[in-house]
Amino acid sequence: MSIRFPLQADGLLDAKLTAPRFKSVAGAGESPLALGTAVLSSDQVFSPLMIMKQSALENNLRQLADFCRENGVMLAAHGKTSMSPAVLRRAISEGGAWGLGAATPAQVRALRQFGIRNVFLANELVDPAGIRWIAQWQQQHPDHGFLCYVDSLQGVKLLAQNLGDSQISVLLEMSVSGGRTGCRSQQDAVAIAEAIAACPALKLVGVAGYEGALGAGRDESGIQRVKDYCQMMIATAELLAEKQLFASDHIILSAGGGAWFDVVTACFTAAKLPLPMTPLIRSGAYMAHDSGLYARIAPFSQPGATHHFAAALEIWGRVLSRPEPGLAFVDFGRRDVPFDQDLPNPLWIRNADGSAPRAATHLRISDVNDQHAYLLLPEDEPLQVGDWVGCGISHPCTAFDKWRYLPLVDDDYCVTDSLETAF
Repeated sequence: MSIRFPLQADGLLDAKLTAPRFKSVAGAGESPLALGTAVLSSDQVFSPLMIMKQSALENNLRQLADFCRENGVMLAAHGKTSMSPAVLRRAISEGGAWGLGAATPAQVRALRQFGIRNVFLANELVDPAGIRWIAQWQQQHPDHGFLCYVDSLQGVKLLAQNLGDSQISVLLEMSVSGGRTGCRSQQDAVAIAEAIAACPALKLVGVAGYEGALGAGRDESGIQRVKDYCQMMIATAELLAEKQLFASDHIILSAGGGAWFDVVTACFTAAKLPLPMTPLIRSGAYMAHDSGLYARIAPFSQPGATHHFAAALEIWGRVLSRPEPGLAFVDFGRRDVPFDQDLPNPLWIRNADGSAPRAATHLRISDVNDQHAYLLLPEDEPLQVGDWVGCGISHPCTAFDKWRYLPLVDDDYCVTDSLETAF
């Protein structure tokens, strides 16, 4: 008997069908998992899935809020890490953040739609359409806070040309040779600040920078490089204050990503300036933390730290194949997990039905393809096809962007909320 395959080019289904948004939800994937769903034992779950643990998220928000309060520091938590309204609103309501950070006009728009009152665009604002949209929003919502960077005379000109009757507050971004965006000299900084002062649409309220681009390690020389960078920003702010180029009665000093906010805070809070000063840090990765990069470099991971973060993200997948001794394949890959700063770190194994949790720290992922993870394991490891493998991830900033939906779960892996993202 021969088997016939249809060869005609009319194999499309109903064009009205939409792509499922919830890829880790079984069935049509049209809605999130129900509250209370036990994700590792439910028949309503597709593998792989990434989850966020509620206890870790709440801990991380509380720990950084405590640090900021103890040190008199404001927080504009960077929203780009998760772009999840349910997570980011918690950073303000539970984590005490003044507002949220963005990197692009599109992210500013998303944060506004999330209901965020204060937004810091920690980047230059040079796109005319983006400038005009932000100007319109600020005109319609004058009680909503907005800050952005300027680092060039051309940047001042573009803002002046597109802001219309709106006025926004800006920070002069400083950097060093070979660094990322930012003015490279105090002479240029003065010229840019004078141009800002001459522009009715702009108010200079501070100096900012990004120390993470220095590539410094957590050794004595790396710490000193970050301190020197902070002192350069402080000296620039002092010079601009002496020349009376700030439009406000106090100065904002802003830096401090996920790796160096402790050193930045220590430098800024010790600064003596002609005007009162407010330190503003911008960490975002802390909400999720991780089991790799930030577990090594984050300030609260260092010896003697009085606060601590916990890894909130895990990727769970099923064993696809055990084709040879010492090797298994799991059904997640580059489409599902970050791989730019270390590979996923195996933490747990469970049977196919979610039972019998046990440690997986003796296993190692050696590589990931688009949809496969190479899992190295002892030859006598009884892991079977269909079993669950749960891993911590490294670098949360490239984890959330692979998922439009993550279940938030309690410590028993039961769903407590739905986290949707807006990348």
